[in-house]
Amino acid sequence: MAKTESLTIKLHEDTKEQLNLFREYKNESYDEVIKKVIFIAKLSKEKPEICRETVLAIEKARERIKKGKFLTEEEAKKRLGF
Repeated sequence: MAKTESLTIKLHEDTKEQLNLFREYKNESYDEVIKKVIFIAKLSKEKPEICRETVLAIEKARERIKKGKFLTEEEAKKRLGF
């Protein structure tokens, strides 16, 4: 596995707020969010209908989280027998 390197980038506050709209959970890293946005951008060229489904799935997940309808990591582990 390749060694990953961390770096710091500057973002305008409005850019950060827009990235936050793509977060599916509170502790999702900006690296994960940016990779997701890149994936969606690439997919939108190849298969726009799947891209739209992906964005809608993110929006639905955010709504479930706001309503408290989600499993904690501990609950998920218990259900999966870990």
